[in-house]
Amino acid sequence: MDAKNKFVKALALSGGSFVSETAPADNNSLSAEIISALSEHSADGRRIIVLDEVDSTNTFAKKLASEGAPHGTAVIADMQTGGKGRLGRKFVSPSGKGIYLSVVIRPTFGIELAPMITSAAAVAAAKAVEMLTGTDVQIKWVNDLYMNGRKICGILTEASISPKMKHLDYAVIGIGINVRSVRDDFDDELKSIATSIEDETGKRIDRNTLCGAVLDSLEEVLGSMENRSFLDDYRRRELLTGNMITANIGGVTRTGKALGIDSNANLIVQFPDGTIKNLSSGEANLCRIAKK
Repeated sequence: MDAKNKFVKALALSGGSFVSETAPADNNSLSAEIISALSEHSADGRRIIVLDEVDSTNTFAKKLASEGAPHGTAVIADMQTGGKGRLGRKFVSPSGKGIYLSVVIRPTFGIELAPMITSAAAVAAAKAVEMLTGTDVQIKWVNDLYMNGRKICGILTEASISPKMKHLDYAVIGIGINVRSVRDDFDDELKSIATSIEDETGKRIDRNTLCGAVLDSLEEVLGSMENRSFLDDYRRRELLTGNMITANIGGVTRTGKALGIDSNANLIVQFPDGTIKNLSSGEANLCRIAKK
């Protein structure tokens, strides 16, 4: 099916428009059938599971992966009761407001590239959002997407390593994107740092369309892991670069200037004493632009 017919079919199934500037009543329900119609890779046997509610799509997908679920299996929920972020943080996931999507991948690339899966997923999600909104999306190293200085998306990758440590058995990539307005769903503290596509652009993106776009974009970007070409897109969007930042490194907060992203998706930071360190996501957290 060509792209035009694919979207016409999905539009008919959804009963509504994909993007609305005026926010009319629309069908906001998630549908495995519609998402499948929108995903180029469904023809490859992709399995899509849509749930009304789940504790965590990553937890659900990891169970499927441990039971042998094939590459590309996707778990998508309308809401999560125990959504997870990095370092055990909670990811607020209200019903009807976002896409909470986890994908099982069984990588063919070497285990040395595993730390870059999250960075690749960030590029994929950013591309999908930009395609549907026409609005620039930035990436805050390592795993958050931003619009206008506030977070719209978080990404959590969890992996299972083979007993001999030579390759990944599987990885589960969890992507949570705030799509519809969250002004009435977040408390004041969360609203100061997080937002949604609708709140920033005024556009009501169809969630099924975004799911299909993210799945296809992810498959495309993962295909560029070995040549690392996705890093150019990552660097172009990365918002810490060029700024003074604070980073929690081994429990100690240090301040330095973010110089860029290296070939392993590490953050290059120069400290006041002139030393330069390439920080991996495993050793640094809570990296923020320093307050002036």
